[in-house]
Amino acid sequence: MSAAIEAIFIQTRDASAEARSAIQEHGRLEEPIDKLSAAIADGDGRAIEAFYRRYFDRLYGWARRFTRRDEAFCLDVVQESVLRIVRTIRCVEAEPQLLAWLRLVVQTTAYDLLKASRRRERRESEVHPTAREPHGPSADESAMEQEQTEWLRRQIDALDPGLSRMIDLRYARGWTLARIGQAFGLTPGTVDGRLRRVLGQLRSSAEEAF
Repeated sequence: MSAAIEAIFIQTRDASAEARSAIQEHGRLEEPIDKLSAAIADGDGRAIEAFYRRYFDRLYGWARRFTRRDEAFCLDVVQESVLRIVRTIRCVEAEPQLLAWLRLVVQTTAYDLLKASRRRERRESEVHPTAREPHGPSADESAMEQEQTEWLRRQIDALDPGLSRMIDLRYARGWTLARIGQAFGLTPGTVDGRLRRVLGQLRSSAEEAF
């Protein structure tokens, strides 16, 4: 798969490819905390997706507050936090109790990733790699990449105009989720969810085509 396609799909690597109806999603979003947390503890994929949609904005806000880093780093914190939450959550009766625990998980995860980032930066500063001659792609590789890029462009152009615009703003223009959300009157979590779904579908189609 070409670098162009890999770049646009990288944030959807772990996204679910299952289709979900709007009614089912709404029902999960409104589910009582005790039932939602119990379902997540049981490994219910729909409950995990509903949890992500319901609490993404709050988790992301905490990640920004604890790290003061850029959006990409904060999204990594959110992703790792959700993985930890899913692995360790138990049935919780009330939302205040859940929120206090979620905040602690995000805080711990943020500090862990910050420490890992600093260690990596120190290691990289101590390394002085030997310069190598750059090697450009072969003619066949260039032709294949062009074909895949054109295929991807056609697929995106065929999408709903709003989704196509979101993809352009996010990946071509580098807009943050918050900025896109403001432009469309949506929360960052909603924007993230829509992009993850459509890019997951595009990724599956690309794997079949190439």
